[in-house]
Amino acid sequence: MKISTKGRYALRLMIDLAQHDTGEYIRLKDISKRQEISVKYLEQIVSQLSKAGYLRSVRGPQGGYMLARKPEEYTAGDILRITEGSLAPIECIGDNTTNCSHELQCTTLSFWKGLYKVIEEYVDSFTLEDLLQEAVAKEVLQFNI
Repeated sequence: MKISTKGRYALRLMIDLAQHDTGEYIRLKDISKRQEISVKYLEQIVSQLSKAGYLRSVRGPQGGYMLARKPEEYTAGDILRITEGSLAPIECIGDNTTNCSHELQCTTLSFWKGLYKVIEEYVDSFTLEDLLQEAVAKEVLQFNI
């Protein structure tokens, strides 16, 4: 399993929104500068996250984006599933399973199911708040060097 740039950037976008939350909407242009991600790419990501109800948005000169909920109410897994789809390491397990003609005699199926379980538990064990706190700690460390 490999997480795409869209998944990685979605996490960075959400952390940035949480980190710079003042109650005002945040412009993509500002996020783009801070995160060094093109506005065009961020537009694709915010579209997915907005449709899923993870972001609130306002158009216009004073417009922008903000989190729809508190950072502790999102998990990294939630965000990744929006942008990546299933996190299953193989197609025959997970949410959108396909029927495999070898399922009954598959000697590795339990291994893949176990790996999938570990992945799901791991990504769901981190909230956006956890990731935000790690980002804040790294910023503090960089200033103390």
